[in-house]
Amino acid sequence: MPDVDINHVAHLARIELTDAEKVKFSAQLKDMLAYVDQLSRVDVTGVEPTAHAIPLTNVLRKDEIRPSIATERILKNAPESARDLFIVPKIVE
Repeated sequence: MPDVDINHVAHLARIELTDAEKVKFSAQLKDMLAYVDQLSRVDVTGVEPTAHAIPLTNVLRKDEIRPSIATERILKNAPESARDLFIVPKIVE
């Protein structure tokens, strides 16, 4: 198992670590990587790939036309509107 450059990892995570935290987190990260390495050696021949351990199904409501909120009521909250649309500041030049 290669040594972990905890300074590089901290830089990527955009965090500052004290010397004590570097020692602590370096050891923890090495333990996690060793465990992942151990998992990569498990024989999974014949095991079908899956996204979930148990089957899942989406519970969706029926797609039915229902009344909506009146446009005038929605536009009342807009700081500015025109032709039944919200007017927003341009942010891309």
